[in-house]
Amino acid sequence: MTAAHGEDRVRGFRFRRLEKPEEFRQAEDLQRSISDVESTAAVPASLQRVLQDNGGVVAGAFADIYLAGCCVATLGWDGTTLYYYAHLTVVRPEYQNHHVGYRLAAFLRDEVLRQGLDEVRWAFDPLSSRAAWLSVRKLGGSPDRYFTHYYGQPPDDAGGGLETDRLRVRWEIATPSVEQRLAGVGPTRDQALQRWRTSGAIVETETGESGLRLPTAVSEPSGASAHLEVPFDLQSIREHEPASLRRWRHAVRDAFRAAQDLGYVVDDFAVITEEHERRGFYLLAKGPPPESSP
Repeated sequence: MTAAHGEDRVRGFRFRRLEKPEEFRQAEDLQRSISDVESTAAVPASLQRVLQDNGGVVAGAFADIYLAGCCVATLGWDGTTLYYYAHLTVVRPEYQNHHVGYRLAAFLRDEVLRQGLDEVRWAFDPLSSRAAWLSVRKLGGSPDRYFTHYYGQPPDDAGGGLETDRLRVRWEIATPSVEQRLAGVGPTRDQALQRWRTSGAIVETETGESGLRLPTAVSEPSGASAHLEVPFDLQSIREHEPASLRRWRHAVRDAFRAAQDLGYVVDDFAVITEEHERRGFYLLAKGPPPESSP
């Protein structure tokens, strides 16, 4: 899937690089209005301009002249590989069911491919089913590192709800597997359900008094495959079970540590519906031993 150069019109939206000072200011205002950006902080309009003119990509999704979403990416280098790092992608809540984040990622992919590179990386909150579904299921990204307190521990985070753990994704944008995911080709709902049923649970959960699921135990994975549950609706947890955020955070953190220590890797994400309840799961497979890292 390749977006058209310049203005890409999809379902009433135009996707393009930001150009004018007022557009960069709109993007800064948009970032500040989204609560999920609180731990990364908004990228100022002046820095967006600098990135845009010096190897970065600052792109927007426009509904007429109204900025519905934006992404900010910069060049990255880890000592061996040159890649793009997508620092943030934000979409106005009223447009989050219009595939705007997905289309921004597709636009960024086209920009990176035109520059002769083939990898994009980013990090997201591992508790977010929405981010995991987009990053892993829809785009075909491969989570490879779990970071604890990536942006530090907020000083006023008494309940642990703002702990800044992040899951890093590597998106190898020129591979056949990614091409298939972008074309909508992947495991069917029945295949995902069968894999979930035949894999072992790393995080055990039960329904609490509020009707929301809460973690009760963490186990080491065994066998060829495993699944790791996260809240299906993180915002509902924040609103109705805020005291359980720390519980979820630490359970998922411990689960990822146990899985990575034993050589399991995330290769998909699934939303499972059973008895009218929707639940989100990372799907993991036994992989090669993880490389040591500092």
